[in-house]
Amino acid sequence: MIKLEQLTKVFNTPTRQVVAADHITMEVGTGEICVLLGPSGCGKTTTLKMINRIVTPSSGKVLIDGQDTTDMPTVELRRKIGYVIQQIGLFPNMTIEENVCVVPRLLGWDMNRARKRAAELLEMMALDPTTFLKRYPKELSGGQQQRVGVARALAADPPVMLMDEPFGAIDPINRATIQDEFLKLQKQLRKTILFVSHDIDEAVKMGSKIAIFSAGKLEQFDTPDNVLAHPAQPFIADFVGADRTLKRLGLIRVADAMTAGAPTAVADTVVARAKAMMRESRARYLVVTSASGKPQGFIHADSDESSGSLCRDCCVPIAACVPATADLRAAVSKMFENNVDWLACVDEEGRYVGTLDQRTVTHLLGMTYTQPKA
Repeated sequence: MIKLEQLTKVFNTPTRQVVAADHITMEVGTGEICVLLGPSGCGKTTTLKMINRIVTPSSGKVLIDGQDTTDMPTVELRRKIGYVIQQIGLFPNMTIEENVCVVPRLLGWDMNRARKRAAELLEMMALDPTTFLKRYPKELSGGQQQRVGVARALAADPPVMLMDEPFGAIDPINRATIQDEFLKLQKQLRKTILFVSHDIDEAVKMGSKIAIFSAGKLEQFDTPDNVLAHPAQPFIADFVGADRTLKRLGLIRVADAMTAGAPTAVADTVVARAKAMMRESRARYLVVTSASGKPQGFIHADSDESSGSLCRDCCVPIAACVPATADLRAAVSKMFENNVDWLACVDEEGRYVGTLDQRTVTHLLGMTYTQPKA
């Protein structure tokens, strides 16, 4: 856990004082990623650098797991904090192994232990140790160098990581891949991370919390969903974008929006019985499943099949199914791709668990959407 209490930085210039960070107060829990977001010059990078004292605070406190870092020697403090920057900062005259081993060696680890740690971390970063350990930074692509930079920051297993636009210089395809890999890694490591970005989409994807800055002030500190649904002021609404409601689709799971318990029937059910079930539940359609519960098709309430027919003989094939674990962005995309207004939802075994329709998605988003106060 990391806590900032009234953290402030004032720079003195020949003509005036500039307040770069103005009484910043927030708390980021263990295992959370907090993304610091805002326009250039708003104070987010200054705030990040005050935590490991690259920039010395003018006032305020930083607490890591309840320990006040004010009187902690700077070198000791920095060894407890992993630091990753956009420029990566790998030493060009050192091999990848030597780069990753820098902090462990400073901490007094023996070389065998440090090398073992370097190999483990490269493997975590999807970089084959036998291929990359003895290479030099110039022999790696930008994306590969960035992964090494993250590995180096993790080498001594610090409780806190600071990341200053670590993926900003990487092309969009590799950037998305590295973001996904980092999130998978974070589920295992549960580091407390503060992450500077200019990109609202990256913040929504990566963050447990978002801190939005403007002119040195912390304007809103909340979950990504609350920032998008309830921006505290017009500046924030403008910053996160006019499509902020659509961005929320990536934050909501299908399982949280689907209608569970919709009527179903196995394939050898008589159509008359299936239609009776639809009338009782006021459903527009009924999903026909196999004996194991996997969707095979559907019967529509307005269909005119003979009531004596069996569902297996006259059900309409389902255009697409969506995993209940998927997010609504993926589900809505699948609806558009297949020109349908509803989807059958399935569990990890492919068994039917509910339905998701456009009307439900629209209602869910609209129900929690508010305009910022002027």
